[in-house]
Amino acid sequence: MFIKNSVTVLMFIAFLMLVAGPVPAQRPAPVAVIERLHPDLDAVIDTHAVVSVIADGFDWVEGPLWIEKEQMLLFSDVMKNRIYKWTAQKGASLYLEPSGYTVGAPRGKELGSNGLAVNQQGQLIICQHGDRRVAVMSAPIADPQPVFTTAAGSYNHKRFSSPNDLVLKSDGAIYFTDPPYGLEKGPEDPARELSFQGVYRIAKNGQVILLTDSLSRPNGIAFFPGEKQLLIANSDPKKPHWYIYEVNDEGLLANGRIFFDGTAIFGKEHRTPDGIKISNKGIVFAPGPGGVWILNKAGRALGRIRTSLITSNCAFSGDYRTLFITADHSVLKVSLK
Repeated sequence: MFIKNSVTVLMFIAFLMLVAGPVPAQRPAPVAVIERLHPDLDAVIDTHAVVSVIADGFDWVEGPLWIEKEQMLLFSDVMKNRIYKWTAQKGASLYLEPSGYTVGAPRGKELGSNGLAVNQQGQLIICQHGDRRVAVMSAPIADPQPVFTTAAGSYNHKRFSSPNDLVLKSDGAIYFTDPPYGLEKGPEDPARELSFQGVYRIAKNGQVILLTDSLSRPNGIAFFPGEKQLLIANSDPKKPHWYIYEVNDEGLLANGRIFFDGTAIFGKEHRTPDGIKISNKGIVFAPGPGGVWILNKAGRALGRIRTSLITSNCAFSGDYRTLFITADHSVLKVSLK
């Protein structure tokens, strides 16, 4: 439920700290606002926390992933078919190209990589829009090469639309969403083979299992601590909800229900639910209308990191004390408690 109590707004302007490429003149410097909707926010983030721009000049950034061993952040530029890396010492640089579309024929739209993860073998797992699959980079993370194997590319002999986001369970299974955003003509694309937008599980033996086909635009996906509950964002303006599911012993989903209803906020501000990350304390960070929403385990809004840019996803540092945010053409960073 959207909470309409008084909001304490502490504004600041996030100045450009590092440029990863030329910034078009029409793009204004991002502005961020910390909104406190409930006193419990004080245990999560300081309302005086400074949000910094750490990289800029991209087309549309998504799928951030912190690699603790390398002390680097990876993120996708979906339109450019690239993955970039950022380190505190060297800033942003190209990491992998191509990242999501490896076919020679030129095409447009969201063709690159999106969600990223690392499996138990230390390999990079990539949601590839253009190639319409979940892929594994064959090269080591420290020495990236655009050489991939397919973890899953179809269900019942029909190709996925465009795997978007993913999360790995501790048993090695991969859970991912498959909306139509990577198809050049969206849901009306003649190349679309599946009649629904699915959420899937790739078992350790490679079997692909359909978990649900009831969501109109499944997008962000994340486990709560303990992996007994799964949260999925539905990026549909007609049903802008975050849904929670119970996860049974077989890794399947049950008892799906609305965790947070975004109808009221979507009616006022552009954007729908997108990526999700959940902290080790069970606090949900959910990019959506107007920025990154911060929700407790019960689905109550504690506050929001409101930005002038459209936010797509976020990621934690290894100690959960830093939140990285992908937002339109920029990557932001803010400290947590």
